[in-house]
Amino acid sequence: MIETPLSREVDLSEELVLSLREALRDASAEDELIYRRLAQAIQQHISRGLLPKGTRLPSERQLAEQLGISRGTIRQAIDELVDQALLQRKHGSGTHVVGRIEKSLTNLTGFSEEMRQRGMVPGYKWLHRERALPSMAEAAALEIQPTDQVLRLKRLRTADGTPIAIEQTVLPGDVIASPELIGDSLYAALHQLNAAPVTGWQRIRADIMSAEEAKLMRAKPGAAMLVIERRCLRANGRPVEFTETRYNGAFYDFSTGLQA
Repeated sequence: MIETPLSREVDLSEELVLSLREALRDASAEDELIYRRLAQAIQQHISRGLLPKGTRLPSERQLAEQLGISRGTIRQAIDELVDQALLQRKHGSGTHVVGRIEKSLTNLTGFSEEMRQRGMVPGYKWLHRERALPSMAEAAALEIQPTDQVLRLKRLRTADGTPIAIEQTVLPGDVIASPELIGDSLYAALHQLNAAPVTGWQRIRADIMSAEEAKLMRAKPGAAMLVIERRCLRANGRPVEFTETRYNGAFYDFSTGLQA
């Protein structure tokens, strides 16, 4: 995590405090929801880019003194933003802005490459991997027979150690002999086998996290998710990948270009 220089951090803190004071101006000390107003004000700063990724917030004690509210209220507001994956507490260095990731919908890149392009370290944890017969949807997407085997891979994907997506990929069984051949990047493995995708289609939809997904991504059940289903082809026109990636909505913005 990159921290802003100390001088810039002080400037940001002063601006933040003035804005937070304005947001809380009409709130009384007895207002039970004052912490939510505080959390919303900080969230707005993050969304507008006024608190960039890596920015360190003032300490709970400093904010309490400057805003004239209790440390308990400050802690509740920060807890809420930590639960939303917008802030992260780091032992010994305070609370930092996690920020959001902008994902292009027009580039055919893998998760690992996208994270490295943004200066982040990609990671993964295997949740499930097997050779099996395809479901009807998988057979149709990969244009294979119901009796053909597929390689089914499910991973928790991380950026700088933070879990941000659950990815399930299905490949034709004759493309990769074993899941052990796949490291942090599926596309790198496919390139080595001359089976890399060159074109594809994808669709996006909204969903909410199940209790199991929320536990994996350190979020709350019912939190927003953005789901992308991707189907990709090799240069010879054969389908090589059918993937559903379920992103933590607190981390991602999707973008695409428009032309009249």
